Amino acid sequence: MQKILALPLIILKFWYLEAPRNILGFFMSLNKAFLGVFSLSLMIKTYFRPWKNEYREGMVKFAIFMGIVIKSLFILADLVIFAGLILFEAVLFIGFLIWPVAIFILPFIKL
Repeated sequence: MQKILALPLIILKFWYLEAPRNILGFFMSLNKAFLGVFSLSLMIKTYFRPWKNEYREGMVKFAIFMGIVIKSLFILADLVIFAGLILFEAVLFIGFLIWPVAIFILPFIKL
């Protein structure tokens, strides 16, 4: 009988303490994997190196310029996609936290 009375507190503890901690841990792991797959840190580390390691005489300056241009485009694309991922995660996380309240409030809202 006492377990039944404690059930709402157990659910609230799970929904607002344990689950958000686990979701944020998953998101951190997802972000780390994303940055590893899209090699953003590698692009930044090798930003001023020639594209495709082109070191032939007369081609070095052009290869460095081309590397900067191409890597800039890749870095910009990575950051845009990463910002979209962060936005998606934020919406999902906030939606998860609001869901229990919303299922009680939404039936009473007239549209």
